Amino acid sequence: MSAIKVRPDMMDSTPYAPGLTIDEIKQKYGLDTVIKLASNENPLGASPLAQKAINRHAPYVFRYPHNGNPRLNRAIAERVGVDEAQIISGNGSDEVIDLLVRIKAQPGQDEVLTYESCFSMYRLMSRLCGINFRQIPRGEGYRQPLKALAEAVSEKTAIVFLTTPDNPTGLAVTAAEVREMAASIPEHTILAIDEAYIDFATPAEVYDMRGLLNEFPNIVLTRTFSKAYGLAGLRVGFGIMSPELAGYINSARAPFTVNLLAEEAAIAVLADEVFYNTTLDVVLRGRKRFTSGLREMGCEVLDSQANFVMFKPTRDAVEVFEELLRRGIIVRPLKSFGLPEYIRVNMGTDYENEVFLKTIREIL
Repeated sequence: MSAIKVRPDMMDSTPYAPGLTIDEIKQKYGLDTVIKLASNENPLGASPLAQKAINRHAPYVFRYPHNGNPRLNRAIAERVGVDEAQIISGNGSDEVIDLLVRIKAQPGQDEVLTYESCFSMYRLMSRLCGINFRQIPRGEGYRQPLKALAEAVSEKTAIVFLTTPDNPTGLAVTAAEVREMAASIPEHTILAIDEAYIDFATPAEVYDMRGLLNEFPNIVLTRTFSKAYGLAGLRVGFGIMSPELAGYINSARAPFTVNLLAEEAAIAVLADEVFYNTTLDVVLRGRKRFTSGLREMGCEVLDSQANFVMFKPTRDAVEVFEELLRRGIIVRPLKSFGLPEYIRVNMGTDYENEVFLKTIREIL
């Protein structure tokens, strides 16, 4: 019997490789407790209001959600301060990224452009859609190369992806810097700004890109409920864009991609100001503690505006990662990002942060 045939460009694809789970780490190393600081999740867990909403609506999961999630879109629009027609909610911001590529880029003709050592979903979604994916080198100090990106845009460039605050570096670019970049990009090219970590950037007004939406209709902002809002396991995200582009996406997308419980939890957490503000307090306090503590140990630490820091330890990064694992602490080695000398660690609770610093100090 002949082998199943797929697209030639898909035959050498490799699946996304997440790290070991907490249970797998416990079993492998014989541990009772494990601290996970590897996936940039909310250190406080899930909002109590979101949990109550899930429990309240659990009996209705046999029903389809309202297609397009208009209630959620209205809640997001009110929270963000834009028109409801500018919002596209999705199954995580990954779906919004996928929809942008599908709607905008033509297979065999167009390209998606970004920089090296960035979020892997840009490459994955581009390849799945049969779109050429091109990366340019990062700037000095691993910064986002805004000027070089603008200069690299060609007639074939359908989308430019920019992450700010950046993953894995945590570095952020200002709205003023993005305005200058956007002014030099052709109107036919979408500038997609991934703002998964924007809630943690301070001062907020310096990094606020919403004012650019009216100036540049080709700008799209993507955001997620997985970080500051603590709903990573429910997969909810959204895009903010021109009503015209949102209309095209709504006309072409698959139905019911945001499930009923995810929608209710997201609406609830948008109203939970206590949870949101406490999350910011814990993360900003932890970020300051990590940055100063790791630098005191002689580590190179980048100035992060996210809920994690990227650092270069004074010993081999892989060895440090493995030693931390053996002691029950999960961090993210950055070899898969093309940065083998570095580690990314997200902020946990105050207690978890102190355990991490104490443990890595012993290792180093």
